[in-house]
Amino acid sequence: MLRTGASKVLFIAILLILISSQAVPVSAGTNIWTSHGPEGGMIHAIAIDPQTPATIFAGTDNGLFKSINGGISWSAVNNGLINVTVNVLAIDPKTSSTLYAGTKDGVFKSTDGGTSWSAVNNGLGTSAYTFALTIDPQTPTILYVSTFGLFKSTDGGASWKSANNGLPDGSVVDAIVIDPTTSATVYAATMGEGVFKSTDGGASWKSINNGLTASTINALAIDPVTPSTLYVGGEWCIFKSTDGGASWVAVNNGLPWDVGVHALAVDSGTPSTLYAGGSGGIFKSTDSGASWKSMDNGLVNSWVYALATDPIASNTLYAGTGGGVFKSTNGGTSWRVADNGLSNVMVNTLAIDPHAPATLYAGSFGGNVFKSTNSSASWIVINDGLTNFAVNALAIDPNTPSTLYAGTGWIWRGGVFKSVDGGTSWVAVNNGLPWNAGIQALTLDPVTPTTLYAGAYGSSGAGGMFKSTDGGVSWSSVSRGLANAYVVVALAIDPTTPTTLYAGTGGGIFKSTNGGATWFAVNNGLTNLDVRAVAIDPATPATVYAGTWVDGMFKSMNGGTSWHTINSGFLGPTDDYTHVYALEIDPTTSTTIYAGTSKGVFKSINGGVSWNAFSNGLANTDVRALAIDPTNPAILYAGTNGGGVFDIEQASPTPTPTATGTFTLTPTPTPTATSTSTPTASPTDTPSPTPIPRGHFYVPLIIHK
Repeated sequence: MLRTGASKVLFIAILLILISSQAVPVSAGTNIWTSHGPEGGMIHAIAIDPQTPATIFAGTDNGLFKSINGGISWSAVNNGLINVTVNVLAIDPKTSSTLYAGTKDGVFKSTDGGTSWSAVNNGLGTSAYTFALTIDPQTPTILYVSTFGLFKSTDGGASWKSANNGLPDGSVVDAIVIDPTTSATVYAATMGEGVFKSTDGGASWKSINNGLTASTINALAIDPVTPSTLYVGGEWCIFKSTDGGASWVAVNNGLPWDVGVHALAVDSGTPSTLYAGGSGGIFKSTDSGASWKSMDNGLVNSWVYALATDPIASNTLYAGTGGGVFKSTNGGTSWRVADNGLSNVMVNTLAIDPHAPATLYAGSFGGNVFKSTNSSASWIVINDGLTNFAVNALAIDPNTPSTLYAGTGWIWRGGVFKSVDGGTSWVAVNNGLPWNAGIQALTLDPVTPTTLYAGAYGSSGAGGMFKSTDGGVSWSSVSRGLANAYVVVALAIDPTTPTTLYAGTGGGIFKSTNGGATWFAVNNGLTNLDVRAVAIDPATPATVYAGTWVDGMFKSMNGGTSWHTINSGFLGPTDDYTHVYALEIDPTTSTTIYAGTSKGVFKSINGGVSWNAFSNGLANTDVRALAIDPTNPAILYAGTNGGGVFDIEQASPTPTPTATGTFTLTPTPTPTATSTSTPTASPTDTPSPTPIPRGHFYVPLIIHK
């Protein structure tokens, strides 16, 4: 039993701990990056366990996810996967615990339902980026995989041999199907060369393109009951063959003229029913392709890359889209999101409401815009009217924050969309913009927000710079002087003199001092002209920062007239591959700068003279976007490539309002308190192992027996 004095000390210590527990808890992300979603993101592949259809796998840019309850919830299953981008999946139809994943670094195999993985790339060579993967339904140890070449394995992936005889040199196979009754018959769809057929298990191939007017084929499906019937999907078309590919006819009745088909699925129970997914959403045919109708009710993202039907309950199907997984249990009549736990969003851009900074927007590569009204704690998709692929840039009217703009497009098929109701609905505002311009950057005149600038990617006049002076109602090209810099990926506008702008391009930095009417190169001192990010010091606008593709960071102190490198602590002596994607400057302390890179976030507190890694807790270090809370610059957001949005609140441990004591219980009747000082914050980005929450009492309790 403790003595009376020791008991009192113990009571006081416990009381202080209880008081501490009633204090306001430390907020998520304090001194460490924390992820809060959004959930969803681009889904490359979906595979359903043929024996237990409630078990589903989804291949994403953030690895492989598994659901064991029909998509109600997901968990990552990446143990052993070296490169987490999973492009294609195949499940052994006889032993469904065996499955294969095709990634950016080759093929991986699991024999325990995805719990662990091992590489099976022997014979695939060094360029093992996988495009297609299929398994023989009769002999599951036989597989075919498409990398930069077609390969076959007869031993469950242990070894691979080339199977390209008859395929054009350099062709890329994007889809493979095997005849379910005669497995020596294999079909391969290519990018640019049409469809090929092998009747000897891949030993030789011949072209079967009679009647096929499309050369780029993305999807291929075979009738499981009548395997001489096949369907192929490509850009703007679906074709059908009823003679094993000897001839093809178009079956596009009811499809939009510009639909790009990326996925096809045949109902295994009723093969006359089939589904097509692509750039226009999901379409269904109940008459073997003779006619199609849209089936998009509830589908908030219209870019579909994968389709899978339940082998037992064929009215149940799953769609992998640019915005996540969707599920239908009524044959596509309606869809619901099925993303819980699936965090995979590729965030290209972030924007904060300057009047209500708890409101945050994130634009994604898959075409979604996400909105949070509680500082990223939760998100909703706001896509009504937003039809283009890849949201690359967001801009908010500083005077009327319910008005915002989205720059969209990837390589082509882009444009600008506008919302006047905080993203609830969008309309295209592209009058004067080329139809094939991919908008990569947007900025608004801070004084006259109806004046906008859009930087575009494209060829034949589609790239360069465009300007609107009426809130996007009309646009005009303002590219004079940009020379061959047709790829404009970054824009910065002088906050005090908004007629001065800087454009980061594939050909260096260009500057305009007359509102974009003319541009001139300002590249003196730049050793790399592939500029991906530009930022202007708000306190001293003649100070400009530039982030490049391979040579790190540059700084100009004379408005771009000359540049010098500022890479101390940023690049190692042999580091040639740190890509800079985003820059943010603290609005209250402009010597504090953040850089979002392919290797995480870096921070400088001295105007770029030196940098420190600032990625503690950042699970995904490929950072594509940054945003600072304008009212509390200690709060920073990072948009990542496949990991969603992370946030951090920088807060150093603060002294407690009362003395901090270390109480040691000893047999002496009157224990004394030993003062312990609170350590100061380290100048590096590494936080104290146990930060002391503001307003808490910290009582280390040591009991000696």
